[in-house]
Amino acid sequence: MQQTLASKRTLCGIGLHSGKPVRLTILPAPADHGLVFRRTDLPRAASDIVVGPENWVEASLCTVLRNAHGATVSTIEHLLAALHGCGVHNARIDIDGPEVPILDGSAAPFVTQILAAGLAPQDAPLRALRVLRAIEVRRGDARARLIPAPELQIAFEIAFDEPLIGEQRVALSMHNGTFLRELSDCRTFCMRADVEMMQANGLALGGTLDNAVVFDRGRVISKGGLRRKDEPVRHKVLDVMGDLYVAGLPILGRYEGFKAGHALSGRVLQELFAAPENYEIITCDPAQAARMPGVGISSINMALSA
Repeated sequence: MQQTLASKRTLCGIGLHSGKPVRLTILPAPADHGLVFRRTDLPRAASDIVVGPENWVEASLCTVLRNAHGATVSTIEHLLAALHGCGVHNARIDIDGPEVPILDGSAAPFVTQILAAGLAPQDAPLRALRVLRAIEVRRGDARARLIPAPELQIAFEIAFDEPLIGEQRVALSMHNGTFLRELSDCRTFCMRADVEMMQANGLALGGTLDNAVVFDRGRVISKGGLRRKDEPVRHKVLDVMGDLYVAGLPILGRYEGFKAGHALSGRVLQELFAAPENYEIITCDPAQAARMPGVGISSINMALSA
């Protein structure tokens, strides 16, 4: 069945790129509502931004949605990943600015609040988007691919000159609480030189050593070091969980990425939706529902998110 939150939860923080304070509240929503951002700082008629491929805007540093009135919401990927990974299908997200707070740079703070709110099953069957044909997009040597699979699977590979990253790869099936156990606490990462360049160009104004893993020529300068040896590639998979939920439905298929970012992940979704023969929307039978993200989270120790 579909699920929503059992109660509302509020988080406050700063936007990674804007550096401005923001207040965000995740609220329960009725069955078949989907996920909708509501910009509370805008006139009501222009405030709602539906999470769906029709509102996706290509951007390289984060995931951005824009409605027909021009209202945007950005840096949504970690929140969407948490909703996706916890199995939340319907929610309204009230936000008083254009950017979701970065918090600690991972999805863990959002997961903590979602689990604290509790999940409420709804009297409506769960629907999913099933990939029927292989779709691939490339940009330089980077690529992203979606292929048919009986469950959501994500495989990712990265390669960086930074010696503490180098080549990393991971492949996971996203059911039975995998997201919470394996990915939710993995933080966004960057090189110190990149931070300096972005801030000189008016970006990453809210970036600190407390909300990102910062590498500097063979050392981690963020407090506490790495949470996992392969935290960078696992964060990339976390990002994909959020980027794929822009589809508006859980996906049955396999994503394969190599050096891909938000733009390429969004582009492969756009290509998927470009032709009706590429996918179908199904009502999940019990076996399919049992292998959806979020199933099994009640058995996971709450200390993971605390």
